[in-house]
Amino acid sequence: INADLFTCGIASIIQSAGLGPKIGVRLPLLQGVTFTAVSPLIAVGLAAGGGVEGLATMYGSIIVAGIATFLAAPFFAKLLRFFPPVVTGTLLTVMGTTLLSVAANDIVAWGTAAAKAGADPIPGTLRGLAYALGTLAVIVIIQRIFSGFVATIAVLLGLVGGTLVAWLLGDANFSAVGEAAPLGVTTPFFFGIPKFSVAAIISMLIVMAITAVETTGDVFATGEVVGKRITPAHIANALRADGLSTALGGVLNSFPYTCFAQNVGLVRLTRVKSRWVVTAAGVFMIILGILPK
Repeated sequence: INADLFTCGIASIIQSAGLGPKIGVRLPLLQGVTFTAVSPLIAVGLAAGGGVEGLATMYGSIIVAGIATFLAAPFFAKLLRFFPPVVTGTLLTVMGTTLLSVAANDIVAWGTAAAKAGADPIPGTLRGLAYALGTLAVIVIIQRIFSGFVATIAVLLGLVGGTLVAWLLGDANFSAVGEAAPLGVTTPFFFGIPKFSVAAIISMLIVMAITAVETTGDVFATGEVVGKRITPAHIANALRADGLSTALGGVLNSFPYTCFAQNVGLVRLTRVKSRWVVTAAGVFMIILGILPK
């Protein structure tokens, strides 16, 4: 988590502030680890032996895919006419629908672990489902009742509320927070020298091609909100930042990066259109990334 926050901060600064004339779209867009890579990376890691041994192959494929994305950015930008809003919108919808299973599996996994621990007479899966639905209900209620800033942080408030309830009922344990170091910097190649597998690299190249479409949609949407006409050059700059950030993620023990669509909605809701706000957020994430607690 520290590695991700640290790298995410750097990636967001690169995308929003820019690095040189051709890296970064210079729009209020936050970078984040793409969900598209979750299943492929798990498959790559397991095929490479699982555990720490599998991580080396995962990071090797991420680095290569990041470099390839950086180099291919201008060529992909020339294909914009093949990606009208209906295509990028459909892709984002399919991604969200597919990822429902990730959350569902988390709920079941937590419930199974709770049941094995014998912590509660209520079946573990039902208890996990109750936490999930309760958290979702809080988020929906906040968004229906409140507006402005409170509504925009409804997800955060729901997570905090759900965790607080879990802590009061003895299902959340913060002992690891006390044991964590007060300061810590992610070390490059912490899990060993990357390994390179052709099959793993091809998988990550496909992932990055999908995230390129996602980034394209996010850039166009943000450009519309801030009143900036988006050209192929802007898309190429955004994709170069994605590629550079992804390669950096492989070095700093994180994962592939892309523009996050969530922030597009926040820009529209808050009407705060300055890219320097995102740059400042990147600095905050870097600071959080060196605070393990």
